[in-house]
Amino acid sequence: MNVNARKAERKVSKQNHSVWLATNNGEMGGGEVMLLALARQLQDLGVSVEVVGPAHPSGLVDAAQAAGHATVVLSASGRSGYMLELRHWRLRHPDGLLWCNGLVPSVATALMGHRVVHLHQLPRGLQSVLVGLARRRAVATLVPSRSMAARLAGSHVLENWAEEVRPVAQQPREGTVRLGFLGRPSLEKGVGVLAAALQQLDRQAPGRYRLVLAGEPRFTSEAAQRELEQALVPVSHLIDRPGWMATDEFFGSIDLMVCPSLVSESFGLVVAEAMSARIPFVISDAGALPEVAGPEHPWVAPAGDVEQLAQAIRGAVDGNTGNFAEKAYERWLSRYSPPAGGERLEALLKLWGVIPSPSCSGGKA
Repeated sequence: MNVNARKAERKVSKQNHSVWLATNNGEMGGGEVMLLALARQLQDLGVSVEVVGPAHPSGLVDAAQAAGHATVVLSASGRSGYMLELRHWRLRHPDGLLWCNGLVPSVATALMGHRVVHLHQLPRGLQSVLVGLARRRAVATLVPSRSMAARLAGSHVLENWAEEVRPVAQQPREGTVRLGFLGRPSLEKGVGVLAAALQQLDRQAPGRYRLVLAGEPRFTSEAAQRELEQALVPVSHLIDRPGWMATDEFFGSIDLMVCPSLVSESFGLVVAEAMSARIPFVISDAGALPEVAGPEHPWVAPAGDVEQLAQAIRGAVDGNTGNFAEKAYERWLSRYSPPAGGERLEALLKLWGVIPSPSCSGGKA
């Protein structure tokens, strides 16, 4: 163990072996899904864990309670109120490791010790300034991919993981290829480019393709939503919009998942979910998407390129998806399944002294 690792372990081992998971948002989003996954793995590792979040909105704490996790509900409403209450709460409860699941709790508890800063998105603009303050005195800064770590000096990679998805099969439409998008429908997520590619595909093979556009526009401005709706008009007759869908229902309703993001994705949880569901997928080359999919993934289009996206979709539809799906599933199993994620998490907790390592407990290394 190097000097920095020993220092990190000493920082935390003086505290009791418990973890507080502080949410970034009161509502559920991608980072909050990961928070609940962390809570479950921590419990499986025998760590005392409680989820900390605001009373309003209450989506995250409601989900945590439904999953059987202990919660600390702060009497706060709105982001600034939550940040203030979280800082006051931490001053009163300094014991245990505070796991800041996002930039909001990290900034709120800036300069406090015994914290982990876990960022799920690359800071932009003013956030880039705030993140420097937020990371001071933290045990570590974690990010979900090598792609993101390369852009945030001094950070460490803790790759996300996803539960296995078992698709609920639905009756397919005869002769129709069902494309699927799952997430926050927005232009920056590439939905406009996907709509243009769908229009091109329909011109070439009328009626062959449809799109299941699943998800809700959370954290999206009204102006951005209007722009999206305008981009969808030419293909609105080819799109089914069920809103929020459970992942097993979504993957059971499609033949090919498309993740056409324009922004530099920090991970790509929906890609890992598709791999676990044995559903073939097309991705853009934005951020960590190719990293998650793996170097041998055959269907990657340059972000924002309508022609290349349409070509990748045609290639996937006409290709040997069965053989690919099995290889992708094996990649999920070895890298992005809960057991694989649990091993990575356990290694960090041992390093920090939250759970005893063999070398500390007298066992064999």
